[in-house]
Parts: sequence; C-alpha cells; structure tokens
Amino acid sequence: MNLPPDANEWWVFDPTMNREQYVHQTLEEYRTTLTVCGRVRRADHDLALSLYQKAVPFTAVEGAFILATSRRSSRDPRRQPLAPIGSLRYFLPIIREILDTPVDPGEISYLWLKMQGRL
Repeated sequence: MNLPPDANEWWVFDPTMNREQYVHQTLEEYRTTLTVCGRVRRADHDLALSLYQKAVPFTAVEGAFILATSRRSSRDPRRQPLAPIGSLRYFLPIIREILDTPVDPGEISYLWLKMQGRL
C-alpha cells in the first residue's frame, strides 16, 4: 500500500484503471480478505462493475476491506464469532462511510500493517 503525496488524492477515482482491472482487482481483494468466505458470486461481480461505473475509487473499496476486517478482528473474543462475510454488498456502507467522511489514509495503512503483523 503506497500513500500518494497528497492525502486528498487518495480517495479519488483512478481513470488509468480500466474496467477489467478494476473489477478483477476488487474481486481478488474481496476474495482474499480475512473474514470473507472466499467465494465470488455473480452478484459480487455485478456489484464490482457497478462500483466502477459509478467511479468509486478503488482505494475506498480497498480501505473498506481493511476497515471491516480490523473492526471484526477487534471484537471481544468472548462473544460468539461472527459468520464469514458472504457478499461484497456487506462493504457498501463502509465504502459510503469512507467517501462521506474520508478516513486518513495513514490510518488505513496503519491498520493494514497491523493486520499483517508488521507493527
């Protein structure tokens, strides 16, 4: 994860990423995100395409995966475990949250590094 020089550029749609790249990368990140069941369904593909068509920045999608995983992993371990996430649609409110009130990209990077055990 590389932060751009200006944090305001972080949450902007990247026009150099074509539709196929965006959809593929979104679905691959989704499939390999911790707490996700690991299956990609047709509805997930359609939603990834819709996110591209609405020019949702990939960084916001990726940030939502990281934020959700971090939140779920910080859940009290004495509570019953949550079921794995089974749909890309689960992340829509978090993507909206990031776009409505942009999270500091440094916080997202911090959470990602923490989850990778690099801190």
